[in-house]
Amino acid sequence: MEKSKPADPAPTALSRPEMLEAISKEGLTGRQLRMARRVAQKNGLEVSSDFEAVLKLREAGIDPFQRNSVLELVTPGDAKPAGRIQLPDTTSDNANVLAPSGKATKPSAHISEIRRIQREIAQRRRRKLALLFTRLSVFIFLPTFLMGWYFYTMATPMYATKSEIVIQQAQSQGAQAGGLSTLFQGTSIATQQDSIAVQSYLASREAMLRLDSDHAFKEHFSNPEIDPVQRLPENATNEDAFKLYTDHVRISYDPTEGIIRMEVIAVEPETSYEFSEALIGYAEEQVDQLTSRLRTDQMRGALASYEDAQQRREEALATWLGIQEELQQIDPVSETSAQMGRINTLQVDRDRLEGILRARLNAERPSQVQVQSLRDQIENINIQIEQLRQEMIGSDEGQVSLAARNTELRMAEENYNFQTIMVQQALTQMETARIEANRQVRYLSQSVRPIAPDEATYPRAFENTLLSFFIFSGIYLMISLTASILREQVSS
Repeated sequence: MEKSKPADPAPTALSRPEMLEAISKEGLTGRQLRMARRVAQKNGLEVSSDFEAVLKLREAGIDPFQRNSVLELVTPGDAKPAGRIQLPDTTSDNANVLAPSGKATKPSAHISEIRRIQREIAQRRRRKLALLFTRLSVFIFLPTFLMGWYFYTMATPMYATKSEIVIQQAQSQGAQAGGLSTLFQGTSIATQQDSIAVQSYLASREAMLRLDSDHAFKEHFSNPEIDPVQRLPENATNEDAFKLYTDHVRISYDPTEGIIRMEVIAVEPETSYEFSEALIGYAEEQVDQLTSRLRTDQMRGALASYEDAQQRREEALATWLGIQEELQQIDPVSETSAQMGRINTLQVDRDRLEGILRARLNAERPSQVQVQSLRDQIENINIQIEQLRQEMIGSDEGQVSLAARNTELRMAEENYNFQTIMVQQALTQMETARIEANRQVRYLSQSVRPIAPDEATYPRAFENTLLSFFIFSGIYLMISLTASILREQVSS
């Protein structure tokens, strides 16, 4: 661009302090002042303040606020280029500046230029603010309004029946004895697995199908009076019904207290109460099934052991009776005692006769007839004693001794007594198993019974609308941050 011829320097009407004061009143930002100081240092100008740097740069014909402009050093006597105005600049009231059109303008032209820039900045800010408000309206306010309109006007009122159940374990009479086996009895730890199993069952498809079979769950939520969002479509599959079931039957378990909390939601309060009672009944059946097999196995084993012991005792008694009938002997002890009594009696008679015989033989002229008679009596007694001993020990071949008979009878009797003891032990074990089975019994207790509500619980219009606002705001904020980061990565 061609430069106009330098004009004569205009007379300075303002003093230097007044010019610095005028620059300070121009409203320059801190960034502009720092830029002016850096440009002055780059051009080798010694300045003591930022305003002085602006003043000296203007005196040198340099615009300190354009980074990429070519610095043009102008001597103090030279005039400024005809087609360029240095902004901001301070000139005398009588000085004329050539505008780009070639016409002379007043020194206040740079003020109008600044105002124009400020108006453009304000318009740009208003435009960005309007675009921001439009985006917020489209992505946040309008969806929130639609959600609020749905919750307040269209959503079908739902009634919720709440209940709380707890699974408890029966305690045996010996639970007070203490020990590690009874440490956790009566606490939630003892029934934690059962509670979790019941919770899983109530939240399963099996419970939903059973509820639908007994109380028409699908038909209830397929009512055309329900709004389309919450209504179950006609001929819905089990998967669709199960999704609705999980939303309207809410079950939670508190492991610290061992309480199962259940909330059943339905269109009518009576139906909600009916569904809740049915699910509690299913839970009770499930609790009974959890321990019935264990109790049945324990009782079955104890009962089989008792019946086996009873049968063995009957067989032992029959064997003992058969031996008694065969040997024609009831009590081996009394039979042996009687046999030994006869032997002892004979021995006493023999000793008496032997004494008489010795007395006869000591006489001077003993009678042979009497002596021989005594000897014959003693011999007969010895024969009888020998026969009795042979009967007891059975020395003859083929003869059953009394000892053998007594031994056989004793073995049969001892076997019968042993089987009787085994029957008593089996009976004790069966009683213990019965007590243990009763201790394993779980029963369901309703800490909070279901009561049909008299006022709709859902939808919670205000809470749901506020939650929708926060959700849409979070989504918009996340998308905006992601777009800003991507733009920055692309532009860099």
